[in-house]
Amino acid sequence: MTYITKPKLHHPSLVKNKAGYTRRDYEGAVSTLCAGCGHDSISAAIIQACYELDILPHQMAKLSGIGCSSKAPTYFVGASHGFNTVHGRMPSVMTGANLANRDLIYMGVSGDGDSASIGLGQFAHIMRRGVNMTYIVMNNGVYGLTKGQFSATADKGSISKKGQANSDESIDLVSLAILMGATFVARSFSGDKHQLVPLIKAAMSHKGAAFLDVISPCVAFNNHAGSTKSYDYVREHNEALNRIDVIESREEITTQYDPGTLTTVQQHDGSILRLRKLGEDYDPSDKIAAMKRVQEGLAAGEVVTGLLYLDAAPKDLHHHLNTVEAPLNTLGTSDLCPGSATLDRINAGLR
Repeated sequence: MTYITKPKLHHPSLVKNKAGYTRRDYEGAVSTLCAGCGHDSISAAIIQACYELDILPHQMAKLSGIGCSSKAPTYFVGASHGFNTVHGRMPSVMTGANLANRDLIYMGVSGDGDSASIGLGQFAHIMRRGVNMTYIVMNNGVYGLTKGQFSATADKGSISKKGQANSDESIDLVSLAILMGATFVARSFSGDKHQLVPLIKAAMSHKGAAFLDVISPCVAFNNHAGSTKSYDYVREHNEALNRIDVIESREEITTQYDPGTLTTVQQHDGSILRLRKLGEDYDPSDKIAAMKRVQEGLAAGEVVTGLLYLDAAPKDLHHHLNTVEAPLNTLGTSDLCPGSATLDRINAGLR
């Protein structure tokens, strides 16, 4: 994979945050995703959130799995720690890293295929264990790298690029995260930066398992039927010597609407996304009510966005396991091998 680096020169007038960094210092490599992809909007929101939180890049660790979304960590906070894991296995690597060094700020970036299909089991367990991290799913309902098949989060009855209807029930990751024990759960839209940036900042400031599901339209598989320049038309009327994919440039889909209101967002293929932003009087502390509100939205054909559930007194995995406060890589021989007398006392306490 080829990465295009950005120039290191900064204009002297760029404003620096309290940590001494400009917003550009939180950027990464040039994105190789399709022009107009919602994932890039999410990366931009993460960059803005880190800049506003005065994050020190070397104190941040970002992990991902496999898929379009899992390429995104390359495009933000380039000076941070990064680990691209096996498909669906990011949560277990995140758990191990967090146990070894609690001093880092952990962010996991995944997709609906990476988390809701092959990684569904790992997703459930990292939520119930309360790992202190921000887990962001860039949710577009399709497998973008393998030409737009339905993912497990695609709504039942939705139509694919080829006109096929999805007959399977969808997996709602927000409801699952609440059910499995996440203490911060929210949903947003990639094009609504006014809502998304504060949610990311809140999730990164939360001590515990914070989950954020972000609806992110895929622009590569929304070309409309009947166009003589569509991929399908060209392939049907061309005796090709080889198969070449071309991704058309698309404008980024953005929106802005008030709390408690409903807005409709037309996607590139003409389909409509109905977004319902939670009202200011909504109480996110009621776990049962949060799950009920999500299901009411699904029944009405609406995507409910905002902070859905928050535990104001969360406890993370280190609290549950009563681990030492120091990162494991800072422990010396005397800490790890306290002597036979200490070991005898420990063994005696287990009898």
